[in-house]
Amino acid sequence: MDQLPKCDANYVPLTPINFLKRAAKVYGNRLSVVYERTHFTWQQTYERCLRLADSLRSFNIAKNDVVSVLAPNIPALYEMHFAVPMAGGVINAINTRLNPNHIATILRHSEAKVFFVDYQYVQLARQALQIMMTSESISSTLVLPSVVLIDDIESPTGAVFGEWEYEQLVRKGNPGSIPYEVHDEWDPIALNYTSGTTSEPKGVVYSHRGVFLGSLGIIIGWEIENEPVYLWSLPMFHCNGWTLAWGIAARGGTNVCLRNTTAKDMYRNIAQHKVTHMCCAPIVFNILLEAKPEERREISSPVQVLVGGAPPPAPLLEKMKPLGFHVTHSYGLTEVGPALVCEWQAKWNDLPSQDQSKIMARQGINTVALAHMDVKDLSTMISVPWDGKTMGEIVLRGSTVMKGYFKDPEATAKAFKNGWFATGDIGVIHPDGYLEIKDRSKDVIISGGENISSVELESVLYSHPRVLEAAVVAMPHPVWGESPCAFLAIKKNSEGKSDDVNEADIIAYCRKKLPHYMVPKKVEFLSELPKTSTGKVQKFQLRDLARNLVVSDSFPSKKNAKMETQLGHHAPPVRVPSSRL
Repeated sequence: MDQLPKCDANYVPLTPINFLKRAAKVYGNRLSVVYERTHFTWQQTYERCLRLADSLRSFNIAKNDVVSVLAPNIPALYEMHFAVPMAGGVINAINTRLNPNHIATILRHSEAKVFFVDYQYVQLARQALQIMMTSESISSTLVLPSVVLIDDIESPTGAVFGEWEYEQLVRKGNPGSIPYEVHDEWDPIALNYTSGTTSEPKGVVYSHRGVFLGSLGIIIGWEIENEPVYLWSLPMFHCNGWTLAWGIAARGGTNVCLRNTTAKDMYRNIAQHKVTHMCCAPIVFNILLEAKPEERREISSPVQVLVGGAPPPAPLLEKMKPLGFHVTHSYGLTEVGPALVCEWQAKWNDLPSQDQSKIMARQGINTVALAHMDVKDLSTMISVPWDGKTMGEIVLRGSTVMKGYFKDPEATAKAFKNGWFATGDIGVIHPDGYLEIKDRSKDVIISGGENISSVELESVLYSHPRVLEAAVVAMPHPVWGESPCAFLAIKKNSEGKSDDVNEADIIAYCRKKLPHYMVPKKVEFLSELPKTSTGKVQKFQLRDLARNLVVSDSFPSKKNAKMETQLGHHAPPVRVPSSRL
């Protein structure tokens, strides 16, 4: 049997580009992209991608050349996920919430050859390019990328920026051109930069093989049926929309593009297009839950929601059910994409609703595309017992894991130590084999020798009817070393006020639900928690604040002006609860 070789008949490199070609053949007349009044079919999308790929060749795009794009979830960004690799390039979808310095760093580090910019971000892009040109650290050999403007296809603004406009490139391209042929499935297809919550952003390289398998893994794990209608509430710059920028084509689905993730726009599109699926971080739940009556629309059939990016508290999941959203929890990282899914089992259907929500909050099991998932003691590499209590670091292994960090062999070697990808997340495995995150490794609070999970404490805080946002970090304790400090954003009451909830109320609430050692020793109130550009809470800022707080029975607080100064422009000013006035 070993003498039977690979040949053209029995071996074709895996690539998600083939999803588009297949969709054009099988679902040619079905809607592929919807953006307000602009509609495309799969045949039209395939032709537009062929045209754009052909035009990209005029920029001398070759294998491994990076094409960057700064745009919201619009048709152009979706098409570029196919067109760029069809030209042989590597797509780099840039986070639109970054500042000019970060964008300049990404363009410089990636050596982007072409830079596509949506009209809404022209000023941001112009500042980034100016930084690249004026920085003293730049080599004289630096070549700035060619710039292409993406005007609004629905309502063109006539904006001028760069050498070309996106639709001009689509029109001038040859639809009969032959796209780049992938000869090695290990070739790169995408370059994504980490959000930098714990360190400087790093460039993560995805392969054609990894994306192909990752897409199928999430399709199977989430049980996406044929011809779904998918709402783009998750940024495509976030792990390429958790690989669904390619995966929806594999099911012949309809992509409902969304420029702004507002409650009004989400409810409107869900009702108008009969959306069946959407992805989001837990922060979007708050947007939907806090929508005004006039912004809401009746949801006639359940919307399947895949949530990830941060552990969703069970109480928050409980609140989503009555609105018509059926939530499935996923877990992943920029370095892996979607890795785990909390696949639902029929035996859980008879459990009380509250118990079901607790199970839904787990990260689940590895998708069929990821070979192995485990929780280990990294000092010994011994797996923890499946008791739902013993914590260790989550490690992953499989074909969907990144190729490595671009231009950073040292960081790549460190991440792949001992033959596993170490996630930096702390978790447990329950007796049924389902994994649950307890914390980031640096966020575990060690109080008097007891490990306190900030995620578990945050879940209790979210169950309070007035808590809108919650984050728990460690603060110094004169006896126990560390103790929990809670930072909260409070929902407004019927009179539009939020200062009727104080620190003593929250601590008393926690005492009823938690062991004494887990109860926060300090509660601070903010109008909004500081977040990264991808919506994750910036706990490092909160940790800096907590270091200056002092534990005492009277719950004293440092001057809020100092706290406000430390948060800087990244977060709103601190609200002083009435109990401290």
